[in-house]
Amino acid sequence: MARVIYFDCFSGAAGDMILGALLDAGVPLDAVRAALGSLGIDHDIEAARVVRAGVSATHLKVVPKAATAAGEHRHAHAHGHGHAHGHSHAHGREHAPGEDGHRTVAEIVHLIDHSALSPAGKARASSMIQRLAEAEAAIHDIPVSEVHLHEVGAVDSIIDIVGIVSALEWLGIEDIVSSPLNVGGGTVTIAHGTYPVPAPATLRLLAGVPTYGGEVQSELVTPTGALVVSTYARAFGPIPAMTVEKSGYGAGTKDFAGRPNVLRVIIGERHAVGRPEPRGSDVVKIECAIDDMNPQLFGPVFDRLFAAGALDVYTTPIQMKKGRPGVLLTVLGRPDDRPALCDILFRETTTIGVRFETMARETLERRSEDVTIAGGVIRIKVATRHGEVVNAAPEFDDCVRVATVTGQSVKAVQAEALRAWFAHARREAP
Repeated sequence: MARVIYFDCFSGAAGDMILGALLDAGVPLDAVRAALGSLGIDHDIEAARVVRAGVSATHLKVVPKAATAAGEHRHAHAHGHGHAHGHSHAHGREHAPGEDGHRTVAEIVHLIDHSALSPAGKARASSMIQRLAEAEAAIHDIPVSEVHLHEVGAVDSIIDIVGIVSALEWLGIEDIVSSPLNVGGGTVTIAHGTYPVPAPATLRLLAGVPTYGGEVQSELVTPTGALVVSTYARAFGPIPAMTVEKSGYGAGTKDFAGRPNVLRVIIGERHAVGRPEPRGSDVVKIECAIDDMNPQLFGPVFDRLFAAGALDVYTTPIQMKKGRPGVLLTVLGRPDDRPALCDILFRETTTIGVRFETMARETLERRSEDVTIAGGVIRIKVATRHGEVVNAAPEFDDCVRVATVTGQSVKAVQAEALRAWFAHARREAP
């Protein structure tokens, strides 16, 4: 079994909420402070226990180091979501010009490169900063180099991103699943005016992410929250099958009556859904020939067959009687699943008969391993025989995701992922 983290975003997501939840789940505050301290910025974080609609959670504040040393926190930032923004990434507070030492993307990346993060962590944090800047640049139709410094350079953003990367590195868990994100509703005020929720940059960062609006008329997902969840989550949906080890709650700044304004993380051991496939197990092959069905229907048929437990589904062009072109639809499955698979074929296709046979098979032993490259994590499917690796292939969907984030070609990402995996395999070899 593998460990998994679930982001439960029923009240949205912000960078400080995610980091607070990870701290609440057991990540040491000193470990995160060590990573932040290496950045050379004059701010620190404080974690406090708060209650949101009856739920105890960890709330973060960003404070100047001088205030921390003096024990004075009256200048602490209201670091959270749900407030009107002075700009697109203010986390509920206004910045005077020059406050927080607004920096260019290149300057932020330079800070990250000299941080205490691992090389993979530095690459991930830098790519996230770059992606955040690209979203802002696209919204304002300007080059990334001309993005206003306050839009990506605020200390809050750097602390959120570096802190979360370091916290997840400390946990050492790459398998991350998220719920759909509650974006809230109403409007949000940023430097360029008042806009509907979610804000433009947030909406762009949420491309491809399941979202919904709730009863709360407030901004629940910030740009950093959208950035972190869309970067790390490999899948979206309900809590995966898992044995829960621990959980943590990170608090937002606002306190909504009757609704806990928190983000929850759940950490545990993932369980495989379905039956394990022993090497050498039998399979049933089911076939039917079709020449009178709308080709558009084959897609839904495939989906239903796989959902019912099919191991593989494919079509082969054939020539049928009277010279008509057709397809041979082939389904591979477990013998026990044959009745359900046949039922789908009769209900969802135009066939009036199927044939089947039980076949023996032998398979390689398979496992999944993770590698981290610039832009994200790639799963490597590793196949072995008698303990010897005979095949290793990057998960294609992961490569497409990273290619989209980085702007590289998919084949370049595939090659980089394989190089990283082979380098790791050589280091681990006895």
